[in-house]
Amino acid sequence: MMKHIESLQNSTIKNILKLQEKSRERKKSGQFIVEGKREISLAIKGNYSITTLLFCDYFLTEDELSNYSTKETALISVSKDVYQKIAYRNSTEGIIALAKTKDFSLNNIQFSTTTPLILIAEAPEKPGNIGALLRTADAANLDAVFIANPKTDMYNPNIIRSSVGGLFTNQIATGTSEEIIAFLKEKNIHLFATTLQNSNEYYKEDYTKATAIIVGTEDTGLSEEFRTAATQNINIPMQGEIDSMNVSVAAAIVIFEAKRQRDFN
Repeated sequence: MMKHIESLQNSTIKNILKLQEKSRERKKSGQFIVEGKREISLAIKGNYSITTLLFCDYFLTEDELSNYSTKETALISVSKDVYQKIAYRNSTEGIIALAKTKDFSLNNIQFSTTTPLILIAEAPEKPGNIGALLRTADAANLDAVFIANPKTDMYNPNIIRSSVGGLFTNQIATGTSEEIIAFLKEKNIHLFATTLQNSNEYYKEDYTKATAIIVGTEDTGLSEEFRTAATQNINIPMQGEIDSMNVSVAAAIVIFEAKRQRDFN
């Protein structure tokens, strides 16, 4: 018999709210929250295990659940008031999933080509920027995205929302700058660091070989560690008064130049 929850004091509801709000709860439990039909579908396609589905029949019919559940998935119906309490987004579709986290270790990264194209973001802080980078990576069908020295956990609801599910469509790894540099060097991947110091214009470089494009924060840029390790430092020429741009925009400019050189393959 399907469980039904109408109380905001229910322990399951309290747990959902904790997982939304607190990184330590997500890390401790190995679980996180996914909201929305598209995002849940992409998580399933990305081989994430969906353990529980909470839905409100005011917004979603019970028949629609079959698209998102298996025999192992627990199904819980909730009242409209409860759902509106746990829904993270302003616009809602009546369905929230509880999913198991994955290990973002570099050891899990596998390339299907000898000339992978990789995006590396060093120490990004804003979930919105991380989400935008993941959307760009998905649009370009990159081989991997590495987050060096992450300042927020990758299952932050703002990352999932701003990436529009891109968290689930990209091959992702996290690690220290040192670990990521060692990984790239071992695999003979050319490093192109976006920085003003000792740099060439980005469009003058060859990105058809195994390539990693590295972006830093808008405030401090890239660390000396990445600038020194780079095969070549690159810059995007500016014509206005401001000497920097949003990190996801900068990444997109260089990434799609690399894709152009590869004939968008």
